[in-house]
Amino acid sequence: MSDQTTRLHAIVSGLVQGVNFRANTREHARQLGLSGWVRNRHDGTVETVAEGPRHALEQFAHYLRHGPPSAHVTDVKLEWSESRGEFAHFDLRW
Repeated sequence: MSDQTTRLHAIVSGLVQGVNFRANTREHARQLGLSGWVRNRHDGTVETVAEGPRHALEQFAHYLRHGPPSAHVTDVKLEWSESRGEFAHFDLRW
């Protein structure tokens, strides 16, 4: 598995709002050394864009499939692409 910097865009469905999903996602991403953002969407899903080494993004994707204990994830749509290098940190967006 390559450590080349990659970009992951994910949409997480289920009981993922109001259960600290965003805050936990930000913390997990930071622990993995990723940059990007996470936000709630109006349709009840959570969206995130993260950049970093492929192996770290694979771990992040695994986390997104489960989320924090109070969440109930029913689906995760993943889209992989080339890194754009546009983020300095991993932040919450509104």
